[in-house]
Amino acid sequence: MSDTGSPAEQILQLAKQARKAARELAAVSGEARAAALSAMVDALQKACPELAKANAADLEDARNAGLPQPMIARLEITDKVFDYMLKRLKEIAALPDPVGRTLEGFTRPNGFRVSKVTVPIGVIGIIYESRPNVTTDAASVCLKSGNAVILRGGSESLRTNVVLADAMAGAASQNGLPDHAIQIIRSADRENVHHLLRMDRDVDVLIPRGGKSLIERVASESRIPVIKHYEGICHQYLAADAPVERAVAVAVNSKCQRVEVCNALETLLVDGQSSERLMPELKRAFDTENVTLRGCARTRAILPDIEIATEEDWSTEYLDRILSVRIVDGVTEAIEHINTYGSGHTDGIVTDDIATARRFVAGVDASSVLVNASTRLSGGGDYGMGAVVGISTDKLHARGPVGPGELTSYKWIAYGDGHLRD
Repeated sequence: MSDTGSPAEQILQLAKQARKAARELAAVSGEARAAALSAMVDALQKACPELAKANAADLEDARNAGLPQPMIARLEITDKVFDYMLKRLKEIAALPDPVGRTLEGFTRPNGFRVSKVTVPIGVIGIIYESRPNVTTDAASVCLKSGNAVILRGGSESLRTNVVLADAMAGAASQNGLPDHAIQIIRSADRENVHHLLRMDRDVDVLIPRGGKSLIERVASESRIPVIKHYEGICHQYLAADAPVERAVAVAVNSKCQRVEVCNALETLLVDGQSSERLMPELKRAFDTENVTLRGCARTRAILPDIEIATEEDWSTEYLDRILSVRIVDGVTEAIEHINTYGSGHTDGIVTDDIATARRFVAGVDASSVLVNASTRLSGGGDYGMGAVVGISTDKLHARGPVGPGELTSYKWIAYGDGHLRD
């Protein structure tokens, strides 16, 4: 990104460069893209001293600005975080090429051969907050799928993000990928986001990743199609036959493995037929995890010492050690509650009854529906997708974890032998 010109002119230049790179990338083989991604691992390792210095400066500024400790923790690139970033990059490189797959193919009676083949979308803009690992995840997922990417991270991690992006961009260019396949906005000026949202001639898709206010702003102001999710109001329904040990283990892991993430459990639904045997065990387990329960009147009749749940609780994403609990009568009422209050992110059921499970899976309107599994498993890594650029609760173009395959479109290709329209 040039330091000359107005912010609008700088973003326009960046977008034009990305468009040119995207057109060149479309002709690059999957093997070449995978080799470039593998080379980025070495480039990031070589950049470690510079990365450590940049990250330390970002952390110091964050502490001086009084940012909350959880946010500061998300900014820090520890050895464990760095190793995880490299691991994800290697996984993405090793995945099958999502570009050039034939989705459909057939020959018409007159010999006209028609196929539907995956292609890159083109230019992807990623606007995100806090976690520097999004820089490496987003860049790798976009390049794996043959797309050029424009990164705009949060101001609180700008130095760190620039070092990461520069290392990856350098490795890409040195290994035969076009210049400007990876670009990062190098200014914290919020005006840059305003201009990026208007680059609809050169940017094909925007993906915001962060808090609800950021995503709402991008969705409301963008001229470019947006892939997004606003909230993760996730549910587990413990059916009438739910085994105690499994029900407790799944519910606790869904809530407590990491309370601050979008696929953590926020509302627990317990069938009326299983509530008497499940509730005391659930209460003991959540007490051990220091989780505050807020229950409906029927729940409090069994657990009288928990807090009262209000109407607002059913539609609240706590991202904290708070869980709302409601007793429902059967799978139909559970589905109705989820479709009324949920955010379409991730919902699950614990049951041994296949008919009940199938009814739940068919009825719940969410991007991920899990049977006898923690909601925390709804993501790229556990779905075998490697890194992802986020979760989508939209229904067009992508839904659920957004990995390399979700960042492709398709084109129709037809071969004839002098065929003409009658």
